[in-house]
Amino acid sequence: MLVRGGRIVDPRQRIDALRDLRVQGDRIVEIGEHLHAHPGEEIVEAAGWIVAPGFIDAHVHLREPGFEAKETLATGTAAAVRGGFSAVCAMPNTEPALDSSETLARVSFARPNRERGIRARIYPIAAMTRARAGQDLLDYATLLAAGAVAFSDDGSTIADARVMRDVLRALAPLDRVAIAHAEDATLKADGVMNEGVVSARLGVPGSPASAEESIVARDIILALEAQARLHVAHVSTARSLELVDWARARNGRVTCEVTPHHLLLTDEAFEELGAGAKVNPPLRSGDDARALREAVRRGAVDFFASDHAPHTAQEKSGDIARAAVGFSGLEVAVGAYARALPDLSALDFVALCSTRPAEILGLPGGSLAIGAPADLTMFSDHPWRVDSAKFASKGRATPFEGWELPRRIEATIVAGEIAFLADAPTDF
Repeated sequence: MLVRGGRIVDPRQRIDALRDLRVQGDRIVEIGEHLHAHPGEEIVEAAGWIVAPGFIDAHVHLREPGFEAKETLATGTAAAVRGGFSAVCAMPNTEPALDSSETLARVSFARPNRERGIRARIYPIAAMTRARAGQDLLDYATLLAAGAVAFSDDGSTIADARVMRDVLRALAPLDRVAIAHAEDATLKADGVMNEGVVSARLGVPGSPASAEESIVARDIILALEAQARLHVAHVSTARSLELVDWARARNGRVTCEVTPHHLLLTDEAFEELGAGAKVNPPLRSGDDARALREAVRRGAVDFFASDHAPHTAQEKSGDIARAAVGFSGLEVAVGAYARALPDLSALDFVALCSTRPAEILGLPGGSLAIGAPADLTMFSDHPWRVDSAKFASKGRATPFEGWELPRRIEATIVAGEIAFLADAPTDF
């Protein structure tokens, strides 16, 4: 395959220039100017597009096994490649949880699989405790050998600080990341949205920012003590960012991510969307959203992550207290990031979507270097309007329905083959 005429952007190599790129098999073999096509070589005309190392979404709920009515590996990876992601990291809150070699084997796909309809690479994140119950530790070395790339009880917080400390102590010598879902259940209580002016006006129970921040603070202290790697998932408040900065100033091995919805939306969305705005952590104040965007600009956020959480239409509708938490994000994430932060350079944007998640989680990719995997994301600044009826994901709930987003995925290449091509989708 020859990708011709695109703007190559590779943060790791500090390349931002018009170049051609050649793929042979599943590897990148050549980058240069005005490369000549070889006989029989597939040509992708990329003029006007940015050609980047394949994007990686490090926080995705694929729902399989156990919740296939919401999503499957096939539908989730179809959504991923439409959204520009050549690889996703699957969170462990499935049924059964991803807490054994057997369950990891069911969702671990280092390459696409035609027979299973799996279009993107899937890297599983294993549970930190058995059944994600927050009590019993696991054999982390065995789980690593079975394909786990990190560990998390995402969707739940380990309430017992001693258990969390033991987890961090066990992971420290393995040099693998513990991903924290930071939420004190006792402070959250029956809160369904951010506690503040809007929740008071609506008469809806609120979850305070301190429910997140108190656990971020606790886990940072424990990680510093254990000299372990800690990653704070879906940061949503300004103070959580301050705590991460505090840890880094003390040489803590602490990283964090932000989601498209926390960058763009606030708790005021509840007034229009009701249950459609329900997510964990909740949409916060305008000040918090501004702090998140500014943190990205100053390099204090390590990568973007969608927290793709598909649900059935019935689960996401009706009473706010009973409605499911979260929404689908894979197919809108890249455009939403661009709308939230239109001033980001192409190099910084690609680093947040590809290079940094690859580096932090130790994944292949994140660069277009010769010999690197032939995973490519091609995008343009072509506006488009969100229409969830066209999603490949089973989950159609999105707070961005009808929004115009300023950046569009044009093509996704996985392992040297076209997995998605805009305006002319190909069968896999």
